Amino acid sequence: MNKLIATFFGIGFLKPAPGTWGSLVALPLFWVVFHFGGLWGTIFIGLILFYIGWRATEHYSLQTKSHDASEVVIDEVVGQFIALLPVAVGAGVMEIDISRLWPGWICSFVLFRVFDIFKPGIVGRFDRGSSALSVMLDDVFAGVFAAVGVVVLAGVFHGFA
Repeated sequence: MNKLIATFFGIGFLKPAPGTWGSLVALPLFWVVFHFGGLWGTIFIGLILFYIGWRATEHYSLQTKSHDASEVVIDEVVGQFIALLPVAVGAGVMEIDISRLWPGWICSFVLFRVFDIFKPGIVGRFDRGSSALSVMLDDVFAGVFAAVGVVVLAGVFHGFA
């Protein structure tokens, strides 16, 4: 079960760029969760994914004797969820279908991948950590940076009001 969770049901074994595949699979999952659970349900599921991802990554790393194996992508799923939160908030505030905010989806995906790959600042510090928690937290912070970027870009293109 830990392997299934850590690799997000085997998505992490897709090549090339398993992290990108993990981020991509998070998009429709986020849509489904938001559609049925709204913003608070999405936040709740994101927190659950973080916790079970952390624990599964911890056990998988011990089992495989590898730290932050490339096939572990539950961290990308969680990070992408965080990056998409401003899109969910925007859809809720405007009372529109979240799919209509497709530019925000694209921005959140691209920005998250950029921050996850280049690992600036605190993202890189957590990436250099040796625990399963650090595996999760580097993507959490990449997601936070991407979310901030989405908000800034929305402000630039729609005006800060």
